[in-house]
Amino acid sequence: MGRMLPVGDAARALGVSVDTLRRWERSGRIATERDSANRRVVDEDEIARLGGHVVHHVDASLSARNRFEGVVISVEVTGVIAQVEMESGGNHIVSVITRDAVEELGLVPGVRAVATVKATSVMVARL
Repeated sequence: MGRMLPVGDAARALGVSVDTLRRWERSGRIATERDSANRRVVDEDEIARLGGHVVHHVDASLSARNRFEGVVISVEVTGVIAQVEMESGGNHIVSVITRDAVEELGLVPGVRAVATVKATSVMVARL
């Protein structure tokens, strides 16, 4: 049994609305439970079964300006490295990471992910 997630987080991990998740529950497509406060929760394993992906260990202490939540649009693996492209609110983000990281995170097109940008220097020019 995996970690239990609130309905809102589960819906986000599946890329659907809370209303859709509730319809899925009524139709038997997804199983939910109630926590000790009688709130509806979804097992992380149930989300994975439906092809969703939960982003783990996002450092909330970082500025929101440094985090871009979005959807993976392509993954190209070459040897031990991979190029991952994401779309996030109209931004196109490209990252080069290890093949191991891609496999560990389950990054494939369509998966929701978060890109954290950290740079020692960024140059910006006015057009």
